Amino acid sequence: MITVNPDGKIMVRRCLVTLRPFRLFVLGIGFFSLCFLMTSLGGQLSARRPGDSPFTIRTEVLGGPESRGVLRKMSDLLELMAKRMDALARLENISELHRASGYGHFAADRFPPGTGLMERIQAIAQNVSDIAVKVDQILRHSLILHSKVSEGRRDQCEAPSDPKFPDCSGKVEWMRARWTSDPCYAFFGVDGTECSFLIYLSEVEWFCPPLPWRNQTATQMAPKPLPKVQAVFRSNLSHLLELMGSGKESLIFMKKRTKRLTAQWALAAQRLAQKLGSVWRDQKQILVHIGFLTEESGDVFSPRVLKGGPLGEMVQWADILATLYVLGHGLRITVSLKELQSNLGVPPGRGNCPLTMPLPFDLIYTDYHGLQQMKQHMGLSFKKYRCRIRVIDTFGTEPAYNHEEYATLHGYRTNWGYWNLNPKQFMTMFPHTPDNSFMGFVSEELNETEKQLIRGGKASNMAVVYGKEASIWKGKDKFLGVLNKYMEIHGTVYYESQRPPEVPAFVKNHGLLPQPEFQQLLRKAKLFIGFGFPYEGPAPLEAIANGCVFLQARFSPPHSSLNHEFFRGKPTSRELSSQHPYAENFIGKPHVWTVDYNNSEEFEAAIKAIMRTQVDPYLPYEYSCEGMLERIHAYIQHQDFCAAPGPGLPGARAPQSPFVLAPNATHLEWAQNASSAPGAWPPAHSLRAWLATAGRACTDACLDHGLICEPSFFPFLNSRDAFRKLQVPCDSTESEMNHLYPAFAQPGRECFLQKEPLLFSCAGSSTKYHRLCPCRDFRKGQVALCQDCL
Repeated sequence: MITVNPDGKIMVRRCLVTLRPFRLFVLGIGFFSLCFLMTSLGGQLSARRPGDSPFTIRTEVLGGPESRGVLRKMSDLLELMAKRMDALARLENISELHRASGYGHFAADRFPPGTGLMERIQAIAQNVSDIAVKVDQILRHSLILHSKVSEGRRDQCEAPSDPKFPDCSGKVEWMRARWTSDPCYAFFGVDGTECSFLIYLSEVEWFCPPLPWRNQTATQMAPKPLPKVQAVFRSNLSHLLELMGSGKESLIFMKKRTKRLTAQWALAAQRLAQKLGSVWRDQKQILVHIGFLTEESGDVFSPRVLKGGPLGEMVQWADILATLYVLGHGLRITVSLKELQSNLGVPPGRGNCPLTMPLPFDLIYTDYHGLQQMKQHMGLSFKKYRCRIRVIDTFGTEPAYNHEEYATLHGYRTNWGYWNLNPKQFMTMFPHTPDNSFMGFVSEELNETEKQLIRGGKASNMAVVYGKEASIWKGKDKFLGVLNKYMEIHGTVYYESQRPPEVPAFVKNHGLLPQPEFQQLLRKAKLFIGFGFPYEGPAPLEAIANGCVFLQARFSPPHSSLNHEFFRGKPTSRELSSQHPYAENFIGKPHVWTVDYNNSEEFEAAIKAIMRTQVDPYLPYEYSCEGMLERIHAYIQHQDFCAAPGPGLPGARAPQSPFVLAPNATHLEWAQNASSAPGAWPPAHSLRAWLATAGRACTDACLDHGLICEPSFFPFLNSRDAFRKLQVPCDSTESEMNHLYPAFAQPGRECFLQKEPLLFSCAGSSTKYHRLCPCRDFRKGQVALCQDCL
């Protein structure tokens, strides 16, 4: 048991009684003043404060008279407090003497504490006085030194005339007039002086040369690159589900899909790991910003998830997140502007200044909404880091729409184009635009047991209509009437209380079904029929994977931005010959039937033929989990849009082309004895060059020969020597900006070369030109990759 000296208890109690409220208040004021003093001195005498730029000049240090006045007042206050405490202590001691007779030796013990307290306060006051004198001397010395330095540097704070920095003087003029327009300039130390303008423009931005009197060590030291880490396949997706967050119906839908496919992702990762063997894979740090889900963009999708709205974008984004995570990369996911700004290091203000730190991400996946948000808030850093961005773009962006100047001059400018990115940075849902990269999504893959169950459980006369919104059914009574003669028709149209009037009474409408129940419906059905909209969604592939035949309408004339409102404003001139061109061209019969719905006889004959046709579930490899992992792995490891541009621009003398004319004299091939172009991906030896017929796009010309157009090979062909080896007579050769070049014009025997690398384009045609087209082979079931691309 612990014992306590009773004398100690009494001493504590008497001290608390002696230090009455007034004295406690005075002591509190003294303590607070001391803390304020130390904080002020610490801030003024330190070289920097958190948030200050290394070159910020502390105005508080230069404001000597104000600082000295504060110190004098604080010193006087402490001296006054000491005098009053001394007087109070004496009065208290006298009164205590009169009461001391009843307390004996306790009265004598009262004096030392009071005396010690007064000595401590007097010592603090003396120390503050000494500090005030020393700081006064430092401030005087600082003012004298600053005055001399300012006189010496006045001539050095004028905008230099340096031909390497032609925009410097203009930027200084702009800063004089507009530096207060965005708080970010003050954040970086701009205070309205010429020196602060030049320091900012040379060390934060890069429009002016470094000032010779500035310490360049800090600004020139680039952060050391982190050591490379090997990416390791992941099979447990629980952490990914946490990263995806919650609170939005769209995110809930995406998480459910990812969780449902976890086993398939794990199996696909195991298969791809075996295929790649010991190949080293760099782990990348990746930011995924889903712009269309941010409140700032309106987030029109989340409220419609439970009402039959389009889910294709969310299906794709869920699969992108799963792919990047399973491949073993570091992942950060944002669905709000505030999260985006925090992860990028956006300075406070309106987005005119660069980021406060080097971009910590190797890659950024976003959409057009996110791209606009980044440009708005990253300032000049957007131009610096845009080569790391990948844009998820459902319908594709062709080079003619992507190049801002060209699009403006030639009528290709739209609300979504003109970003001046490498066209391969745009990533599509289907491989319809070889100028872009094919991202894709996945469909659930059935095992053999499930396939056997489907074969035995199919109803030969059951059809499911593709369309969850009632508007899709409007005006389709004629087709439905013909179909109803042969099949039982099922729908999954959303409704709240009353059956939608657009859906005929003979249709069995299940309402909006959760994905697992919709899959079960497809496994029973024989036919999945589309009525022309929506375009290029994931549902037809899911139906085919579940053993359905997909019947769709042929469009005559093809749908495009020229004749259909849906495509107007989209950055593509692509023409759709059917509701789902991928299913028509890459899958085809017996799984896909494309007919003219306006021809009732052809439509009815197709239904009869489909009822007699037996098909097994089919899923293209590129839409399996393994196929998507393989494709994105290849992109991440090989696509580098930040590297210096390759060969092929007119003006520089290029080495002799490494092509030879094929034995049948129809096209060029990469010579066997020629060295492969270093760093080229796809490998250059897979190149085949054809001269297309007049009016034929390179996309179609390559398909005619069972190949894929490869725009990254255009620079190798962009020379007069390529035309010569194809035995094309060029009476003249010109270099211009045109998305159809390189090309040959027959009437004048003129050859045209491409002047702008961003305009190399597989898309586009003109009856005036024979286009010179770079083609390549591709892996079976994986058109995005050539035979040797892995």
